[in-house]
Amino acid sequence: MLLSTQIYLIRDHQWLMLLRNRKQNDINHDKWIAVGGKKEAGETIEQCAVRETFEETGLIVDALDYEGRVLFEYDRNEPEMIYIYTCRNFHGELHECNEGTLAWIDEDQVLNLSLWEGDRVFLEKMLARDPETFNLVLHYDEDGNLKEVREERE
Repeated sequence: MLLSTQIYLIRDHQWLMLLRNRKQNDINHDKWIAVGGKKEAGETIEQCAVRETFEETGLIVDALDYEGRVLFEYDRNEPEMIYIYTCRNFHGELHECNEGTLAWIDEDQVLNLSLWEGDRVFLEKMLARDPETFNLVLHYDEDGNLKEVREERE
């Protein structure tokens, strides 16, 4: 199983989002997602989140807030567990990302973006500031359609 992170940086009621528009054959092409990526050998999930944030944005994380985790299941691809964080404490200079276009999006506009349907499930909880962490299973078919959403206990 793949292990990954997603980090939503937040400042002044804006969320830093990444439009994946620079890579060919990208499963996320033309979708808005958070920064983040796959865990490397020898690092913790939190270290992965900090590293990926810096690599993709140039910003340095001072503190992470764990929001929950999502198991992405696919009909034909390996499952992926993604640990999701928000970050309101960071510093540094934002730089261009080689994976797509970074943009600060007003939080009341985030759900209007071209998002994965399953991302809307947990983003609605996060935007509503639901204090409970989530543990979701999202099952997608081979065409990228959301087939099932399950909430599980940790």
